[in-house]
Amino acid sequence: MSFEQLLILLVLLVTVILFLWGRWRHDMVAMAALLACVLAGLTPAAEAFSGFGHPAVVTVACVLVLSRALQTSGAIDALVQRVVPGASGPTVTIAALTGLAALLSAVMNNVGALALLMPVAILVAQRQGLQPGRVLMPVAFGSILGGMTTLIGTPPNLIVSGFRAEYSGNSFGMFDFTPVGAAVAVIGVAFVAVLGWRLVPARERAGVEGFETGKYLTEARVPADSKIVGKTLRDIDKVLEDADAQVTGLIRGQLRLSIPSSSRVLRAGDILEIEAEPESLAQLLSTLGLKLEEDVRELDNGGEDEAGTRDDSDDADADTDVDVDADTVRTRAIDSAETTLLELAVLPSSTLIGRSATDIRLRTRYGINLLAFSRQGRRSLRRLRSTAVQPGDVLLMQGSPESLSGFASEFSCVPLAERAIRIPDRRNALLSALIMGGAVFGAAFGLLPAAISFAGGVLALMVLRVMPPRLIYDAVDWPVIVLLGALIPVAGAMATTGAADLIARLLLDGLAQGSPVIALVIVLVVTMTLSDFMNNAATAAVMCPIALSAAAQLGVSGDSFLMAVAIGASCAFLTPIGHQNNTLILGPGGFKFGDYWRLGLPLEILVVLVSVPLLLRVWPL
Repeated sequence: MSFEQLLILLVLLVTVILFLWGRWRHDMVAMAALLACVLAGLTPAAEAFSGFGHPAVVTVACVLVLSRALQTSGAIDALVQRVVPGASGPTVTIAALTGLAALLSAVMNNVGALALLMPVAILVAQRQGLQPGRVLMPVAFGSILGGMTTLIGTPPNLIVSGFRAEYSGNSFGMFDFTPVGAAVAVIGVAFVAVLGWRLVPARERAGVEGFETGKYLTEARVPADSKIVGKTLRDIDKVLEDADAQVTGLIRGQLRLSIPSSSRVLRAGDILEIEAEPESLAQLLSTLGLKLEEDVRELDNGGEDEAGTRDDSDDADADTDVDVDADTVRTRAIDSAETTLLELAVLPSSTLIGRSATDIRLRTRYGINLLAFSRQGRRSLRRLRSTAVQPGDVLLMQGSPESLSGFASEFSCVPLAERAIRIPDRRNALLSALIMGGAVFGAAFGLLPAAISFAGGVLALMVLRVMPPRLIYDAVDWPVIVLLGALIPVAGAMATTGAADLIARLLLDGLAQGSPVIALVIVLVVTMTLSDFMNNAATAAVMCPIALSAAAQLGVSGDSFLMAVAIGASCAFLTPIGHQNNTLILGPGGFKFGDYWRLGLPLEILVVLVSVPLLLRVWPL
């Protein structure tokens, strides 16, 4: 063993220990490993940051942005409504959710896919009388399984493809991972849906997620093209019931009905006052074809905006003339592409108490919309923008981050968190789906390199205003980018110093006894084990040089060994720290650290039994 090999192995050992320790973030550990290699002379200083320009790193960043566009536009919500069965047993419902998670993860970031489906999974668990964890864990595992089916499904696949390009000159294509990955995903999803979910410990939730605000009371307009025009309130009862929502009032012109009759026929332009949970609000709007009143309100008939509609369900002859001042006439539409949704809790000391959105000219002076509010079950008999604020109210506000921040400071409101409420936008949903499809098409058929194709997709998002430019960089998971960019040169140092050859030789001589098949199984199992405790991208970067070296020493193709690394890096099912999706469900599922292996271990054994024969057939040695 040379001195350089000893140094790189020491750096690698310390890096793995720090990854497992978890005291420092993965990106910090990776950057420390890179700097250690530079200082030790293992990586030339001029090439230290070459990893940040690696096509795999660029592609990961672009895919994260495109995934966020699919998520925020509401494109995925429409798919969820059509795929998830409304009234089926737990096996069918879990199968549909888990399969959908796998399908979404094939074309978008799997963490984003799980985040989209988590509220649905919790709601399904409640309806089926199951503990949330028994639905959440299958969905999380399904999203991980789906990532191994395409080049862009998960960062390890892109890393593996990059190493293949270095050793053979050709990277893996978009669907080269599909024959093995899809078979493993389908069998894994079937196992989880039929039997696996029963192995999940029945835990109660450790606590509520985030801040529980109760139900929102919001106003939604019935547009002319809505599917409920001409129907009665009774006709939409089933949709309301499924969303655990109810209509508490109806506004038609200057008349407000606080308890509208179920036989009342809905007309275009009606405004419905709806009480609903935050998580079901977007789904309800999409299903009924409604639009939030604040999003469509314009200066009609003299410009009624900040002034309120008459709040009297009993007196239809009340005064209807509305004075419009200069500020109101100058009301401008808020650019929805540059806005965000934020919950603000009203403190007892707030100067907003006793005043309404109309009183303070919320829209004209601050450029902010009041979309809904929550008042712990108590309802107001006034219009939303005319309702006086009380201590403890939680307001759902729409505006630019700067406007919302200034408003919260001026009126002593506490920003709780940005709400993941995706208001359906058909234009953006369609455009984001088309742009993602075009980027995948360009990369899959070799029209453009993957990094160029997906970078073009990101540019299209910005040009077409599907996603505001200021949110592009927010969509990138920068710790993952730093992790990848820093570890690629470290992995290169393993190869150039011969350390990867040394580790591969020890594995082959000590365990494989010269058998390529046994060596393939060892690479797969070792990768899976490391992935259960390390970041999967870091695992792939560490194992790729070892896999290629093992294949070279055995005189066989390296493709099968690289594919084994890709599969193993995507199979972190034993611990809550092996994958971000496992961590996401830890609290909502009420899980303990040792709960994951009960479903994870049988699933990992199944993956090995299914993938090894397929690897040998699809990618012969």
